[in-house]
Amino acid sequence: MLISDAVHIWREPGGDYHIEWQASDPDTRVTVEPLVPSASAQAHYSEDAERARLSGLAPASRHYFRLRDQHGTEVLAGERKLGMQGTPNFRDFGGYRTADGRQVKWGFLFRSGQLSSLSAQDVALLGSLELDLVCDFRRLEEQQSDPSRLPQRRPPRIASLPIIPGSNSRFFEEADKQLAGREAMYDFMLEINRDFAEAQTNTYARMFREILDVDDARFLVHCAAGKDRTGFAAALILLALGVPRDVVMRDYMLTSRFFEPLREIDRLKRKYAMEHMDTESIMPMLEVHEDYLARALDAIEQNYESIEAYLAEALGVGPDGLAELKERYLA
Repeated sequence: MLISDAVHIWREPGGDYHIEWQASDPDTRVTVEPLVPSASAQAHYSEDAERARLSGLAPASRHYFRLRDQHGTEVLAGERKLGMQGTPNFRDFGGYRTADGRQVKWGFLFRSGQLSSLSAQDVALLGSLELDLVCDFRRLEEQQSDPSRLPQRRPPRIASLPIIPGSNSRFFEEADKQLAGREAMYDFMLEINRDFAEAQTNTYARMFREILDVDDARFLVHCAAGKDRTGFAAALILLALGVPRDVVMRDYMLTSRFFEPLREIDRLKRKYAMEHMDTESIMPMLEVHEDYLARALDAIEQNYESIEAYLAEALGVGPDGLAELKERYLA
């Protein structure tokens, strides 16, 4: 039988969809169809794995799918990674089940890297999402040098929420004193994530205020790569909605599937004047590891009785705020 929480869909920039699923019985047969019928849609099923490839759908629209097995089990799911050409890690982080059995709505919560290199097709797709709010965690100089490309019709409001981890400048000063290396950089990234939880509370508190200030906001949280500052933001939102920690971690780790560090290494070296450092030493800055998010969540657990206590005491999201978020974004 088809397992409802084990369906995973993503789109290539060229427009083809990949659909993966799991079933309790290896002999389960699954069919896939878009919810909006398309005469040009074609599905190709793998004979040796639980996956299919679907082509021929309109590239400037968001698509949802029905998966059905021979026992009558149906799963409705949206594409998790949207096929943006100019930002590879653009994802919907809805669709997850909460601990009490509800589901985060598709089509309201999005995360990505920077939006400055979007193609015309990307901008059209972004416009179809009808976003109300974009929370931008990039440093001010990043926002100014690489401004976001947004739809001209009904553009979302941008909330500038720059995050500069407190140990950042000190680390790079020390890097020139031969303290750099893969292990040192990995440890640095652990500290960056601890810093998110402990020292960036004002900014993440404002993120929640910005979201709650817009009725039923469809929103996007993003930074430069869409993995660290954004990863912690998405984790906080999912945890506030009651999604279990292990599911939150799986969403966080999806970045490793869609973000290719080696494609970004030259840009990163130029950005931080690190041309003199070897690639292997820098790679932890571009990678995603469970330990990174775990360091942030462990810091919360060590200092607060619960995630609800952290949200209330550190971020100002008390019972009323949590109830409002759940009313909006859970089905």
